[in-house]
Amino acid sequence: MSQRDRLYLLDPEFADPALPGKVFYCKDCATVEGLLAAFPERAATLDVVRVAFPRPRTPVIEAIGEGNQNLPCLVLAEGGFVNEIEALLAVLHTRHGFPERHP
Repeated sequence: MSQRDRLYLLDPEFADPALPGKVFYCKDCATVEGLLAAFPERAATLDVVRVAFPRPRTPVIEAIGEGNQNLPCLVLAEGGFVNEIEALLAVLHTRHGFPERHP
């Protein structure tokens, strides 16, 4: 079995212990979730892992280290990762054929 790029996203809805009584979503993760939903055939080329909000985010730490827990994050099959949204969207375009974001 060949290794594939892994996309780590926060769970779509979460609580933040620092802000009790409220429910949140991550706007960058929601953008990527929208791409996955709109283009399921392209999304099928990725392994998608959804992670709970609180740190430590063990699956992410195991993949790329404790200092890199910001999400969304795309871990490349051959090594390396992208966890800045504009760069991540560009890599999803070039590596997986998702459309480019309009300027």
